[in-house]
Amino acid sequence: MGAQAPEAGLLDIGEVARRTGLAPSALRYYEKEGLIAPAARSGLRRAYDPGVLHRLGVLVCARSAGFTIAEVRAFLTGTPGDGELRGLLAAKAREVDESIGRLERLRDSLAHAAGCDHDPLVECPEFKRAVGRVPGPGEDPCGPDGG
Repeated sequence: MGAQAPEAGLLDIGEVARRTGLAPSALRYYEKEGLIAPAARSGLRRAYDPGVLHRLGVLVCARSAGFTIAEVRAFLTGTPGDGELRGLLAAKAREVDESIGRLERLRDSLAHAAGCDHDPLVECPEFKRAVGRVPGPGEDPCGPDGG
């Protein structure tokens, strides 16, 4: 006996996995954590409302920005009146800005290194500005001037 098709308009777990690039095990984990919920079941297979794709997009983006599962949960269930959540979001926005700055400096250094004639390449002053030092605790990895 084969798997039943999901109800009309719903996506089975395999289709959600295919569309998002997430493993079905990740989807089951997110469900266990209360971040997503199936709309129905077709036999033993979960079926999701198509809106889960947007929710998973937000979830994956937030996780890639450094949000913990608990922070993602708060974000996904937050309301405009949640001052604690707004503070968290503002702090995360600052962290993302700092990461963007570091990544931009790294990108610029790598682009420079791709055409640089300095020998050895890693000793090029331009390249070393962003990637050639180990930061101390709480210190910007690209130096006190940010690069």
